[in-house]
Amino acid sequence: MTKAALRNRHWGTFRPTIVLARGIAGLFVLALGAAVTVGAEASPAGQPADSLAERLNAAALARTEVRVTYDPAYRRIAYPGGDVAADRGVCSDVVIRAYRALGIDLQELVHQDMRAAFDAYPNHWGLTRPDSNIDHRRVPNLETFLRRQGAELPASDNPQDYRAGDVVAWNLRGAGGFLPHIGIVTDRMAPSGRPMIVHNIGAGPQLEDVLFHWPITGRYRYLPEAAAHTAAARE
Repeated sequence: MTKAALRNRHWGTFRPTIVLARGIAGLFVLALGAAVTVGAEASPAGQPADSLAERLNAAALARTEVRVTYDPAYRRIAYPGGDVAADRGVCSDVVIRAYRALGIDLQELVHQDMRAAFDAYPNHWGLTRPDSNIDHRRVPNLETFLRRQGAELPASDNPQDYRAGDVVAWNLRGAGGFLPHIGIVTDRMAPSGRPMIVHNIGAGPQLEDVLFHWPITGRYRYLPEAAAHTAAARE
């Protein structure tokens, strides 16, 4: 499959027709106690935030060991903790599943925040209310959620500013249109000197040197230690 074909297939995740049949994809997040911690400062539990970044990095790398068919079809899934079949997914599922490995459920967090502030989220899909089956799997919604949690970092073209565990979003079409994509920065360095990214652009989760391949629309450092500890306590 050509790169253009893969991108066109990827775009199926975000077409407005998802409202009918196909597609994919903080005020009340207190239920999970989500508190964003940036850098290496101590968390409320006394553990450095870097420990969570390291775990997120490891979880992202682990995604590359799983065979996943790129499938943007809309599915009804459980809530909370719902997921499509493990061998199916798109770019957003890389991020969702990596955080889930840490006990952090972006499905629940995004859904609760959208219930609290639906108008703050993009209205690309013609919805009139949150949909826990799909909202968290849409890149623009993930970006909005991360910004609302105070996780957004300044734009940078310096690869040294990116840390393992950072979440990066792009517009694959650049000035030619809007085709959102998302992935996770890792601690693996490419020969170029740039940190490599785990992402799924059509061939399943891959580790690639693509940090600056497309215009970056946002970079985020979301390390909610409190949420992780709350989830661990539930278990």
